[in-house]
Amino acid sequence: MPELPEVNALVEFLDREMAGAVVAGMEVGSFSVLKTFDPPIDSLAGLAVTGVTRHGKFIDIDVDGIHLVVHLAKAGWLRWSSAFSETRIKMGNGPLAARVRLDRGDGPHEGFDITEAGTRKGLAMYLVNDPLDVPGIAALGPDPLVGGFDLRPLLARHMQVKRLLRDQKIIAGVGNAYSDEILHAAKLSPFALADTLADAEISRLETALHDILSEAVEQSRGKPAAELKDSKRTRMRVHGRTGEACPVCDDTVLEVVYSGSSLQYCPTCQTGGKPLKDRSTSKFLK
Repeated sequence: MPELPEVNALVEFLDREMAGAVVAGMEVGSFSVLKTFDPPIDSLAGLAVTGVTRHGKFIDIDVDGIHLVVHLAKAGWLRWSSAFSETRIKMGNGPLAARVRLDRGDGPHEGFDITEAGTRKGLAMYLVNDPLDVPGIAALGPDPLVGGFDLRPLLARHMQVKRLLRDQKIIAGVGNAYSDEILHAAKLSPFALADTLADAEISRLETALHDILSEAVEQSRGKPAAELKDSKRTRMRVHGRTGEACPVCDDTVLEVVYSGSSLQYCPTCQTGGKPLKDRSTSKFLK
């Protein structure tokens, strides 16, 4: 799933590539992808792109006051092209969800596709006059890389810290992968309860949250969309590394599978050497 650093890189890429372009049209390849009906998609035609910004994991393309908002969900991605054919995309069940064509005066030959792999469809696109009309954006918590962000008040909740980090209504932009990395760097169990953390643990978590995301943003910056997924995978220290050696202590990275997802952690670094039990036993280490 694209998270804050990858979405940030996509936003910067689009902002560069779309500067000065006019939208020639938008085509939808899936009935389910577009969540709004007003403004209609043909209202974009002939309007200039005026900027691209990020809200958490949402991409916001401002087209002369109409906002095309994209949430890539778990399996969505963006693919840029400088050589589209004139053939319009067709409705179907394939991975191509939408196409946006751009024109710089020489015809609608460039732009981007939005794709989604797999059968579980979560990709969402919106056309709105105000980004806050998108429910997910209106409900977002604070962005951890925006000045003035304060983690401590957000931890006053009786919930597992892993779940808290991933809750977009509490903190915007962090998902499964980076929450694993942040908790590993902070030396915290993913099942530690947020409202029971000691001051030293909170300080480590604050530092890890900022440093892991800032480093990932810088390492993603300037990379083309096609390279971002592999770049993310190579940076992970524990996420997706089940059975491999922890780069800090050389212990074996372990995994917990739950609710159709999974997390990875290092027992030595995070849980005092004890393995966490999965939900099938209902025994969680704190």
